[in-house]
Amino acid sequence: MMDDQDRIRRIARQHVRTDELLGVSFMPVAGRQEDAVPTPVSQPVMVSSPPVPSPRPLPRSSSSELSAAAKRPSGPAPSGPLSRQQKLDILAAMNADEVVSCTKCDLCRTRIQTVFGEGDPDTPLLFVGEGPGQTEDEQGRPFVGRAGELLNKMIVAMGLGREQVYIANVVKCRPPNNRPPTPVEVDACSGYLLRQIATLRPKVIVTLGGPATKLLLSTSQGITTIRGTWHQFNGLQPEGPIIPVMPTFHPAYLLRAYTEDNRRKVWSDLQKVMQKIKGESETK
Repeated sequence: MMDDQDRIRRIARQHVRTDELLGVSFMPVAGRQEDAVPTPVSQPVMVSSPPVPSPRPLPRSSSSELSAAAKRPSGPAPSGPLSRQQKLDILAAMNADEVVSCTKCDLCRTRIQTVFGEGDPDTPLLFVGEGPGQTEDEQGRPFVGRAGELLNKMIVAMGLGREQVYIANVVKCRPPNNRPPTPVEVDACSGYLLRQIATLRPKVIVTLGGPATKLLLSTSQGITTIRGTWHQFNGLQPEGPIIPVMPTFHPAYLLRAYTEDNRRKVWSDLQKVMQKIKGESETK
């Protein structure tokens, strides 16, 4: 049976190997999660906005109502694109007025905190996972446990910092024992995520794992089949843009199935995302 020292050595070796595959040349130190995500000087920074305090999401809407629904919480609908401050106000109102007190499904009975999401509202890149884990439930922030450490490394390898992207989940409360959210729970919570997207309007969405991919792409295909290929999120039509979506494995899955092949697949997916974002910025 593996003792604690063997387990610690095994985990350390896994982290070092992931760093090598993802091109990360530093070892995170203990402390706050955000302090462990320096931006590499050799990579250009795509977004230069300062860190943004965590907001949190809203009630369900049909895809044809998303743009209008995103504007409702902050009063009169602004004409043209939303400003940074308008996005912040909308997201904060969504969180404070609705998500924090949400009782739409039974996950509200066992949560410690709701976990809305956090990041730069003007980012071109949105990561969407399936739901909070234990550490996220305790802290009220997305991706701050072991899977979050790996996601941070993925973001750094892309030449970005965590504060330069936006991170959210399909469900905003932790499913018991970190199980996948049920279809009923996803259905009850999906409107919050859709309205976040309507407010943020990122250039690219990366779905992490099956539940997020199935929701945003309205597909029944498994993540193993669909990952690594470009798809489209049409939920903002007809008023809003069509957003490219890259499905990839969830970091928690990588920690369970820690093979070199899986890690290379994820890195290949992220490289495609980097190329897409670069192409979007060059066409402006």
